[in-house]
Amino acid sequence: MHTYSLLREIADSWVLLAMFAFFIGVAIWAFWPGMAADQRNAADIPFRNDTNTEEQGHE
Repeated sequence: MHTYSLLREIADSWVLLAMFAFFIGVAIWAFWPGMAADQRNAADIPFRNDTNTEEQGHE
């Protein structure tokens, strides 16, 4: 049972801290001002192959 208690203590403290630091890092990276062009590019992905239905004769 000693191994379980040790792993539980590590998971409760250090792994939680590591996951929180990872989350903050990803949030900072995602909202970094230099990422605006990449975010705009990703936002346009669904519309890249979109064709105008009026040009095809559909209403």
